[in-house]
Amino acid sequence: MLYSIITINFNNCDGLRRTIESVVNQTNADYEYIVIDGGSTDGSVDVIQKYSDRISYWVSEKDDGIYNAMNKGVRHAHGDYLVFMNSGDCFHAPDVLSSIADYKEDIICGKVLKGHSTIPSGHHKSTITLVDLMRGSLPHQAMFIKRELMVKHLYDENYKILSDWKFCIQALVFDNCTFRNSDIIVADYDISGISTNSNGLLAKEHEIILKELFPQRIIDDYKRLKSVDDELFDQALLLTQTVGVRRLVKRFLNIVLRLTHKK
Repeated sequence: MLYSIITINFNNCDGLRRTIESVVNQTNADYEYIVIDGGSTDGSVDVIQKYSDRISYWVSEKDDGIYNAMNKGVRHAHGDYLVFMNSGDCFHAPDVLSSIADYKEDIICGKVLKGHSTIPSGHHKSTITLVDLMRGSLPHQAMFIKRELMVKHLYDENYKILSDWKFCIQALVFDNCTFRNSDIIVADYDISGISTNSNGLLAKEHEIILKELFPQRIIDDYKRLKSVDDELFDQALLLTQTVGVRRLVKRFLNIVLRLTHKK
């Protein structure tokens, strides 16, 4: 099974080096590696050239944003599955590709470690529903996506942050594609990117995509569900004034909510 690993980069020389090293050190060598650089001026091209014998295709040229660069990578991919490991994000261990080699679903999703956290983040149920996706997206660093599915639903370049969330809804809800959740930690996730420093853009794009994809009745149901979740959190957090205990309560409620909505 051939994997297409796609890395996009712009002026993140050190992050790019870490990412490339995590790719070329994979014990499963059944992959092609594609690097899309946005015309960096910080030495990133030198890093790419250093590893050029391990890279199947690369380009360094101005692009029109993150999703434009990711779509460029998709168009040059030939693998059965695509995985986006953008500069700064790294495979968690050298055996990640080997660990998922027997999976056959349209989308396979593992876990990520965010920043310096030692607690894996990601989806926690064997199945996935519209409610799950309304509450949050799947981490693209941990997703293996069949190429034909990604080609059908290229990332919407009108958005800067949430096109991968829109893709998940299109593929998993509207196309009803097959899905496998895995406890394998796929990636160490660099939290310095735009999606974690969006200055309100994330919420704005979330609202626009909802209106684009769903009728108002479904959006109203989503808002009711969210208000119930928020009320549960608020009531529990009012029970204590200490920050440490509030964090514990919030973590406990997250677990309760996951269990409540498990099938």
